[in-house]
Amino acid sequence: MSELILALLAGGTVGITLGALGAGGGIIAVPALVYLLGFTPAEATTASLLIVSVTSLTALYAHARTGAVQWRGGLLLAAAGVLPAAIAGVLAARVPAALLTAAFGLVAGLAGLRMLRPAPPATAPATATAVQPVKAVSAGAGLGALTGLLGVGGGFLAVPALTGVLAFRIRAAVATSLLVVSVNALVALAARGGTATGVDWAVVGPFAAAAVLGAWDGKRLGAKLPDAVLHRVFAGVLLAVAVLMLVDAAR
Repeated sequence: MSELILALLAGGTVGITLGALGAGGGIIAVPALVYLLGFTPAEATTASLLIVSVTSLTALYAHARTGAVQWRGGLLLAAAGVLPAAIAGVLAARVPAALLTAAFGLVAGLAGLRMLRPAPPATAPATATAVQPVKAVSAGAGLGALTGLLGVGGGFLAVPALTGVLAFRIRAAVATSLLVVSVNALVALAARGGTATGVDWAVVGPFAAAAVLGAWDGKRLGAKLPDAVLHRVFAGVLLAVAVLMLVDAAR
């Protein structure tokens, strides 16, 4: 299968996942870039940030049009992650490839297991200033660091943080997580600076374009399917990715 077709298929999958779940773009993009398209882990994490940035902004716009985004809580988490994302983005270039691969596999596995857990009962959305702001800031800082280091948007952790810490309904959490993902990815990408100059645009361009188109379809799909079904499918993908990358790092 040609490189272009693989890039388009992988990009479409990333976009659909981000649009439907508000999460999972980077955690699918990185292994796709490494194992399907031959990128090194460092190249893949930088390219992933480019792809996740443009795709999450597209998906955020789609959800914002319906009024689902809770801007106050999302901005609190996003602001808390700006500095950690920048610092981790600078340090990422110094991390050995095997360690980066192992860390990514571990995070993917934990995220998959987390998504298999039953969702908490839905409650009405709460304002960020009214509900445990210290925990919200701590969660935002952790998401930012994860984004900068591993090239993922952190949405697969932002959604549980928004439902558990800020008491958002799952639909609002999915939409709002895209705000957190967008800010974290853009900051981490800016922190990497010149490392983006070596990006293979012949691959990343079609990948990102397919992801943007897929984000609109994912938004519509997410509105039709039960949350439990979406979470179980995505959890299975995460666990498969985790096994693949941990085995690769152990070689």
